[in-house]
Amino acid sequence: MSHLSERPEMPVVGVSMPHESANLHVTGTALYTDDLVSRTKDVLHAYPVQVMKAHGRITALRTEPALAVPGVVRVLTKADVPGVNDAGMKHDEPLFPDEVMFHGHAVAWVLGETLEAARLGAAAVEVELDEQPSLVTLQDAIAANSYHGAQPVMLAGDIDAGFADSAHVFTGEFQFSGQEHFYLETHAALAQVDENGQVFIQSSTQHPSETQEIVAHVLGLHSHEVTVQCLRMGGGFGGKEMQPHGFAAIAALGAKLTGRPVRFRLNRTQDLTMSGKRHGFHAEWKIGFDADGRIQSLDATLVADGGWSLDLSEPVLARALCHIDNTYWIPNARVAGRIAKTNTVSNTAFRGFGGPQGMLVIEDILGRCAPLLGLDPMELRERNFYQPGQGQTTPYGQPVTQADRISTVWQQVQNDAGIADRKREIAAFNAAHPHTKRALAITSVKFGISFNLTAFNQGGALVLIYKDGSVLINHGGTEMGQGLHTKMLQVAATTLGIPLHKVRLAPTRTDKVPNTSATAASSGADLNGGAVKNACEQLRERLLQVAASQLGANASDVRIVEGVARALGSDKELAWDHLVHTAYFQRVQLSASGFYRTEGLHWDAKTFRGSPFKYFAHGAAATEVEVDGFTGAYRIRRVDIVHDVGDSLSPMIDIGQVEGGFVQGAGWLTLEDLRWDTGDGPNRGRLLTQAASTYKLPSFSEMPEEFYVTLLENAGEEGAVYGSKAVGEPPLMLAFSVREALRQAAAAFGPAGVSVELGSPATPETVYWAIEAARRGDVQRNGDAHEGGELPAGASALSNA
Repeated sequence: MSHLSERPEMPVVGVSMPHESANLHVTGTALYTDDLVSRTKDVLHAYPVQVMKAHGRITALRTEPALAVPGVVRVLTKADVPGVNDAGMKHDEPLFPDEVMFHGHAVAWVLGETLEAARLGAAAVEVELDEQPSLVTLQDAIAANSYHGAQPVMLAGDIDAGFADSAHVFTGEFQFSGQEHFYLETHAALAQVDENGQVFIQSSTQHPSETQEIVAHVLGLHSHEVTVQCLRMGGGFGGKEMQPHGFAAIAALGAKLTGRPVRFRLNRTQDLTMSGKRHGFHAEWKIGFDADGRIQSLDATLVADGGWSLDLSEPVLARALCHIDNTYWIPNARVAGRIAKTNTVSNTAFRGFGGPQGMLVIEDILGRCAPLLGLDPMELRERNFYQPGQGQTTPYGQPVTQADRISTVWQQVQNDAGIADRKREIAAFNAAHPHTKRALAITSVKFGISFNLTAFNQGGALVLIYKDGSVLINHGGTEMGQGLHTKMLQVAATTLGIPLHKVRLAPTRTDKVPNTSATAASSGADLNGGAVKNACEQLRERLLQVAASQLGANASDVRIVEGVARALGSDKELAWDHLVHTAYFQRVQLSASGFYRTEGLHWDAKTFRGSPFKYFAHGAAATEVEVDGFTGAYRIRRVDIVHDVGDSLSPMIDIGQVEGGFVQGAGWLTLEDLRWDTGDGPNRGRLLTQAASTYKLPSFSEMPEEFYVTLLENAGEEGAVYGSKAVGEPPLMLAFSVREALRQAAAAFGPAGVSVELGSPATPETVYWAIEAARRGDVQRNGDAHEGGELPAGASALSNA
């Protein structure tokens, strides 16, 4: 076992414990960015001047009426920017635009003594617009050939030969929706400037270093003149990876110009209408199977809805392409990607970061094709799994080294859930209930862990030991409720060999740990845990030398366990606090900077080949649903999950992440239905689902009635911190089992062998129309798929070539 993975005696990692801020959360004493306003004197409030048109050039911007509003201090415009007027990393997101690119685009910001004054001032600003045609939907953009960014193509094998060898070839298309992050805490920032002109920003951001970088270039400063701190976030889910930067820059610009602290916080409607979502996708595909139902060839084109600017659309699309295989070996593949440019908010990172979109395409294909091949969907999926010992690689060329875990979690979830018996019970239930049907589906996950951009796979930490033996750790990761700080405390305590209560964690700040990567890509624990461990190891080695001199032993024979240093074969011992005190008086350095870089990664974005991921996380979920044939309404009766988190750093945290990720995935696939006004009226491009009243989120009523989560045992990951694996994103994709169960339940209302087309999100309305199509028989069945020509109504998106 590698040094990084090996666990010492009596480790604190692996122990189930609550979130480090759990008590603060439930008592309401946890501080978030906007809570700091009441502790800050003379704060100004920033409010956006939004233009409620989808597209147009600004011909006039009159701010004088706003300055006449009592309490308005200043209006920020493009003329006030001393540096670069851009809030993005691609230089395509002007902070103060000349062209309105989506309904609700902010073109100026008003600073007021009160929020109400700023709001009234913003309403008084006069904007004249030369309105332009707008592309609101993905279909609009595709029809207009409106694209931007990279156009990657992933190639493997020979697709023409693969199709020639296929006994069955199907073609189809599939479009599915995005998802609103709907974190509890909206975007917020608080900026101050000290007597030296140093800018200090409290920001709800997943990427403090990039917030620092953007603010610096907007203000025309160097990074060492800007400090960004993130106490914690009330949720992020990827929505705070790129998008907080411009908002923080507005607060910082206001503070720099007025000399007063400036507070920025979006209300819920503003956050929904101004911030990006998960990318919706359109897919066209052609797939070939041999006579036994094994995939021979796949030709697909994925188009992501990028919105008005690139943001993170390019890496999101890249990860989608890299995950279209999911757990299935596709020997011959050509998968192309495009990014559509639309007049909507700029879509951004969201938990899974393109992986869910890529996987959803192949899972939809298999779910639709299984009946046409005369196979049970479970059987079709299992036949196509990557197989251990076969030397199989992904379509982009990375070896699948733990293929055995795909079948292991699959088999374990079948055993734990009693699948065979329950399928017989479901068949009997369906036969006896013509207006209600049940179905049970299993899907699996293989998700690559690491940033697509190799340079991001690094982490830093600063660990301080004080004379009294207490320890303070700083690392580059941010806490958004996912439990990263809890794990880092456990890693530090384990590495130093001391009780957890000896360790405290400081807020994430750019002046403590520089040049950090975003807390994203599920890599937070891997990168920051490796860095914390590295810093603590440096300190431990120094202290072992001190302990050895006190115990009369060799340093290599000394162990620090539960806060006591002992030499092997000796009864002598030295308490931690005394050891630290002694080290101080021997002038031993008691601080260390740690660093970690993920080894073994290489990626060529041009050829789309390499090994971009350190390892794959695996999981499988079995979901049983019951569907009402009159309304399409459904309930999730039971969910069983087996998930691979390696050797868990903190089991209670990891189980919570699996549960939360699954429910969020089920929300995306079944409930959360983003809608825009696509008409030609004055509100074209307006987001219609602007609140929880119109945008349905999963709640207790959507939770499975029975919910069982098991972490895969004996699954230590070689070469990862203390043998653990990432957990944040992979569980979201276990929710494919919900959608596939709904598809099978809808099909059960029709004749045997029906292939059901199911929209996404699979709302009750969508399920109802799928049921009606199954009942009418205007969907394809095994044995009567069309050989070209016209398809029956309702089957336009699937044909057997």
